[in-house]
Amino acid sequence: MKNPGSKHTPIEKLLRKPLISSQDLRDNGHHPSLLSYYANKGLLEKVGRGLYRNTQTPLDINVQWEGLAYTVLSIPRGVVTGISALDIYDITEEIPREYWIAVPHNTTIGRRTRARIIKHRNHGLGISSISIGDIEIPIYELERTLVDAFKLLSIETAIKALKFAFSHPNHKPNISKIQEYSNKLRTPIREYILMVTT
Repeated sequence: MKNPGSKHTPIEKLLRKPLISSQDLRDNGHHPSLLSYYANKGLLEKVGRGLYRNTQTPLDINVQWEGLAYTVLSIPRGVVTGISALDIYDITEEIPREYWIAVPHNTTIGRRTRARIIKHRNHGLGISSISIGDIEIPIYELERTLVDAFKLLSIETAIKALKFAFSHPNHKPNISKIQEYSNKLRTPIREYILMVTT
């Protein structure tokens, strides 16, 4: 039963969102089983585990990122990382076969289709977001993504990403920010930064 003094969003207002998750309902004092109820009525369409799309509201989303967006938003505290983040930032030639999603180190999570779950102790460090059409998805900042590449991927892939990042026409990484993340994540990459910037 809801506390009359609490600030819960009415279910009708939640149902107007383009995407709604079971966590949205829990956070607002509603039982997640309501999602199935409204899906059976045709108002919602299931697009991921615990994630539903509003069938009455057109959703503008880049088809290239649709699966990734639905996957990360269906995972509580999920953040795009690894090859998936490099791909979004357009600094890799590799094509991700799975969606790389970071979660807190102590998270218990079941298997997800096409998802590679990465558990980070420093999960909350450097989280940002990016718009994929009408949807905002959590992703690590470019600078953290570059440092993580040296932890999660091959050296060759990480160095290539660093080179692409510093030659990218639309966004250049902040060197001092990279060094800050490098220190906090205990991943020394100063020599590689010098290699690609001198």
